[in-house]
Amino acid sequence: MIKATTNLVSELQAVLGASRVLADPAARATYTVDEIIPAVVVKPSSAEEVAEIVRFASLEKLALIPCGARTKVRIGMPPSRYDIALDLSGLNQIVHYDPGDLTLSVEAGALVTKLNATLFEHQQFLPLLVPWYSLSTIGGTIASGIDSPLRQFYGTARDFLIGAEFVDGTGKLCKSGGRVVKNVTGYDLHKLLIGSLGTLAIVTRLNFRTFPAPIAGSRGFVASFPNAESALALRRAIAQSPLTPFTCDIVSPGLANIFSEKTPATPETTVFSQEHKDAARRSLPPIGDWFRTREWQLCAAFAGTPEGLARYSRDLTRFAEESRATSTVILDDSSRPSMWGRLRESLSLMLECSPATAIFKFSVLPSHHPALFVSLQQIADRAGLPHALVARASGTIYFALLPASANDDTTGRLAQAAAQIFSSVPTIGGDATLLFAPPALKTHVNRKSPTRPDAAFMRRLKFAFDPHNILSPGRLSSLDTPPQA
Repeated sequence: MIKATTNLVSELQAVLGASRVLADPAARATYTVDEIIPAVVVKPSSAEEVAEIVRFASLEKLALIPCGARTKVRIGMPPSRYDIALDLSGLNQIVHYDPGDLTLSVEAGALVTKLNATLFEHQQFLPLLVPWYSLSTIGGTIASGIDSPLRQFYGTARDFLIGAEFVDGTGKLCKSGGRVVKNVTGYDLHKLLIGSLGTLAIVTRLNFRTFPAPIAGSRGFVASFPNAESALALRRAIAQSPLTPFTCDIVSPGLANIFSEKTPATPETTVFSQEHKDAARRSLPPIGDWFRTREWQLCAAFAGTPEGLARYSRDLTRFAEESRATSTVILDDSSRPSMWGRLRESLSLMLECSPATAIFKFSVLPSHHPALFVSLQQIADRAGLPHALVARASGTIYFALLPASANDDTTGRLAQAAAQIFSSVPTIGGDATLLFAPPALKTHVNRKSPTRPDAAFMRRLKFAFDPHNILSPGRLSSLDTPPQA
């Protein structure tokens, strides 16, 4: 049990001041994680203040969960304890940016969209076009481990995060990596923070290698197919060709229908500096009549010189025809955002479809996608659950089960489907993770799931960073138990 709230608030106010400690029930409710409300919210404005709060929490054995815009706090398991919400949105400055060296150092609470707006002034950007793009902070993006459609061409954050500063579970200020690519030496401890959900450390600053922004004249390509096999055939043809598109995603009919009916609830913002700017536009334009909502789609994006664009358009259209596409379309800068904004927001759109949406992430070799597609559809059909998926060419698949309502029957059918999914994916050498789900389903899956083969190593790592288990306890399963001596 934690101290009485009044004592806790007064002691934290002594550290930060009254204006940056929130105890009002309505304010605390906005920081809820899986139906658990913190006792207090604190808003530090520097890494030193973060460290002081963590030292206080460690001394008092209070559990902390770091957050920013809170767009991705539903990822992971319900916390086993949650006393203090640590809001890092006050750490939002660009600390260092050298366009000539293509390097950037930024505080964890900075918004990704504002960060890219600054980089675009120098024709550069970070390829982190993640769900809830207009609201996401850079620290939350890294801690959640969510990727973007651009991983096909640019890789994931693991490929361009070159350093970090963070506070461990004892309140110690730590550094890993460097600020300049050539100075990065030693262990890449900072890359352990990717996808850690705040269980290892509180990220305060991140260092990145930046990239030249896509040049004007980018294009989109959409091909429609009556079945998944034909869409996969086109993807194989592209992979075996000299073409290197920015994105190459396969969208199921279920997700295609969502794209046609829904617009993301989050405000839209200009993604690339060359896009048409309309200050009055607050949402994505609708999908055009070129989109076949009951079919499988392969969606690609590319850029280049006029000659390069012509080659991409010609070759992609030819490959699609050879793969028996029912239609193909080339999208320009006016129509491309309507499609790629929805691809970027696939997870947020699926979550908006149902109060009991469950989203799984699979890491599977692309050669195993045909068998997995069939298996997932059979599992969903047996459970009587609508479903949708998007498959990246790199192997990652996001698969959603979309029940019409949230009740005990729904939870039972979701649990049955989840058990079948977790038992079938390892047979093809893949890995499955439950990203988003109702808390009851998360608890059921956590209780029933077999122990990971690397669980012992993960526990040792967790308690090396956080010996008192005060950082996001329970958010990653199997980490709360101290390692055996």
